[in-house]
Amino acid sequence: MYNKYVELKKHSSSTLYLFKCGAFYIFLEDDAITINKYINLKLTSFGNNYIKCGFPINSYDKYMNIFKRLDLDIEEVSCNEITDYDVSYLLNRLKSIDINEITPIEALNIIKELKEKYE
Repeated sequence: MYNKYVELKKHSSSTLYLFKCGAFYIFLEDDAITINKYINLKLTSFGNNYIKCGFPINSYDKYMNIFKRLDLDIEEVSCNEITDYDVSYLLNRLKSIDINEITPIEALNIIKELKEKYE
């Protein structure tokens, strides 16, 4: 999720990304800090290295109405959703591989890299 957040922020740093993960909606890092300037959501650590805040899905309408009134640019992202950018990245990465020149170890390393990127 964090890797997806970083990639999305590269493309639109002013957008606040709201991740739907299970029964919660979560803001990460700078987005969590920014949203807390407007509303008080408890900031907590995420994976010991990152900051997060959020709310349960049953509070979605309440918070989205607040964000709309504040005219915040919020984009929802599913933790399991693959974006157009992700598809483009994956296709370009696969196209760059010369199947006749790659070793089994290199292939496994590419699979590992992609798995880590989309966990």
